[in-house]
Amino acid sequence: MANRRPKISIVGAGFVGSTCAHWAASKELGDVVLIDINGDAAKGKALDLFEASPVEGFDSNVLGGSDYELTKDSDVVVITAGLPRKPGMSRDDLLATNSKIVKECAQNVAKYSPNCVLIIVSNPLDAMCHVAMSATGFPRERVIGMAGVLDSARFRSFVAMECNVSVEDVQGFTLGGHGDTMVPMPRYCSVGGIPLTQLISKERIDSIVDRARKGGAEIVELLKTGSAYYAPAASAIQMVEAIVRDKKRILPCAVYLKGEYGVNDLFCGVLAKLGANGLEAVPLLEMNAEEKDMFGKSAAAVKGLVEDMKRLGLN
Repeated sequence: MANRRPKISIVGAGFVGSTCAHWAASKELGDVVLIDINGDAAKGKALDLFEASPVEGFDSNVLGGSDYELTKDSDVVVITAGLPRKPGMSRDDLLATNSKIVKECAQNVAKYSPNCVLIIVSNPLDAMCHVAMSATGFPRERVIGMAGVLDSARFRSFVAMECNVSVEDVQGFTLGGHGDTMVPMPRYCSVGGIPLTQLISKERIDSIVDRARKGGAEIVELLKTGSAYYAPAASAIQMVEAIVRDKKRILPCAVYLKGEYGVNDLFCGVLAKLGANGLEAVPLLEMNAEEKDMFGKSAAAVKGLVEDMKRLGLN
């Protein structure tokens, strides 16, 4: 009997979740399940996407609903569920609301897919990884946060625009937390193999870094209602692809550190090798004094969130 196709479940059928389903199905990464508290919306989007398969020529079954039993025996589960921060909402409010949502989602996922790899997209990202790990009891290899791929994609996009070159020829990554505490690594960025620092001035690099750091806010401001979803979804699915196809990709992800870079028992964005087992290695990178300082501040910001959750009795 032929091996079954990989199974990818996505929790949360909003813009990010449904776009994840779209990318995953169109790349034929496996069969796709879309879960949402609004089961009919998830079912409708799944059916709509499946009906595109004869036109686009992809073989992926796509199902949707609110019953987690649909996710049974998933290989990878992407959790996108959660509320965006609204005007007037404090950080504590957001932590309280989303930690409850992510905890419930993660527990339901673990019940039906105890061997899956979890990819967390819900915000605040690094803190929600802690919630998911605590709720499932999964080892660190199977709880990974998506932030670095997105921040790096934004950074690479802006470098390509600045240098007027193909995005395919820009290599680079960012570390640390998502957004404000992002740790740019322009020393390791190259364009067609040429170090970025040889191509453009420090001032221009600093400007690109600043725009990447505020990339999400820039899109929120333009959309007026809602936030980015194409790039976040594509970033999550790049991680899914690395796992289900055992590609051994080195990607910047939020992983639970156990002494790497001097950080213990904390999720933080680092380079990670992703393959069939989820997190397979954390390749260490040399940092200069400035980069170490930024990384330390980023880790401290995550630690602050985790301590806030303890104070609020959330984890």
